[in-house]
Amino acid sequence: MIKVNTVDQLDLRGAIVFYRVDYNVPMEDGRVTDTTRIEETLPTLSFMREREARIVIAAHLGRPKGQRNEKYSLKPVRDTLAEMINVEVQWADDCVGPDAVAKAKALPPGGVLLLENLRFHAEEEKNDPEFAKQLRELADLYVDDAFGGAHRAHASIVGVAELYEPSKRAAGFLMVKELDFLQKITNVSERPFVAVLGGAKIAGKIEPLEAMIKLADHVLIGGGMANTFLAAKGNALGASLVDAESLPVATKILAANERAKLHLPTDLVLGDNVKAPTKVRIVDVGSEIASDEMAADIGPKTIESYAAILSSAKTIFWNGPMGVFETKEFSAGTLAVAKAVSHAGAISIVGGGESVEAVNESGYADRISHISTGGGASLEFVSGEALPGVEVLRVG
Repeated sequence: MIKVNTVDQLDLRGAIVFYRVDYNVPMEDGRVTDTTRIEETLPTLSFMREREARIVIAAHLGRPKGQRNEKYSLKPVRDTLAEMINVEVQWADDCVGPDAVAKAKALPPGGVLLLENLRFHAEEEKNDPEFAKQLRELADLYVDDAFGGAHRAHASIVGVAELYEPSKRAAGFLMVKELDFLQKITNVSERPFVAVLGGAKIAGKIEPLEAMIKLADHVLIGGGMANTFLAAKGNALGASLVDAESLPVATKILAANERAKLHLPTDLVLGDNVKAPTKVRIVDVGSEIASDEMAADIGPKTIESYAAILSSAKTIFWNGPMGVFETKEFSAGTLAVAKAVSHAGAISIVGGGESVEAVNESGYADRISHISTGGGASLEFVSGEALPGVEVLRVG
């Protein structure tokens, strides 16, 4: 089991804390549309404020590619956070430099300062040592709750953390929660263990797929990923999304004699357009599919069989939707899986942006054991990859 220093082991009183979070939240018309990632940091934030720490919050938003771009400013996040904690949140127009340092040092006990987007500096993603030193000037202690970025060796995640003595850097409560739950997958003891994997492509999920085939008792495949497996088995799928480059990988996985039983859809929901279909029908796998039709969801027979397998599970890991769930005609599979996962009475962990959206939309989010804030990070973790942002916090 991974052991890390935790925020409650730090001497916080009066100290300035560099608090790295994942506030890479959905935005629309300059406002935050989903506050989940902010909400998840509030226990750590409250704990530090109660102990009169002075908190400098650092985060990134979007992909500004190392350039200042107001579209990716964290100012709307500052406003949302201030409302949520009912405290004035100070603002620094840059994440480094004399102004940011002065504002950090001027914070009163329990005060909060939010820095502008770290990724306005190209040095952040390059883990530049000089940039890390500038970040280090801001605070006495380092606390990391940005599990969503833990798979990235960036300056605010690794470079600056390494500049603090081990006794002065720690994981926040969210990071600890993520690690505790995800280790229930990598060290699974409650079986049957069912993994549900979906999304558009196999590419980017090869390692998690191979890991789940070795770890799980059942692996349920949906989404565009399922199309690629079905194509590898010789099925003609019309205009369906098929990850052609991953066909050899799919063939290899199908042929592997590993622990898990791999389950593929037995029927599909087809449409002539994934966003605004004018023609929708359900067919069994192996049926003829027209050249202008595409598979966009799992069908009712597959839903029934997947739900039956999930009903007996003791541990569940789900990443990726079963179809184009944003379109009403193709949402049934994903929403049915969300319901089955929530009703299984199992330790259930959902990771990945689209899966999280689907669970929230289904109305069953409060029945899921843990909804991970890190899609890519959670996938890499369950694949057995060492995450740089976790390794730098490890003890023992």
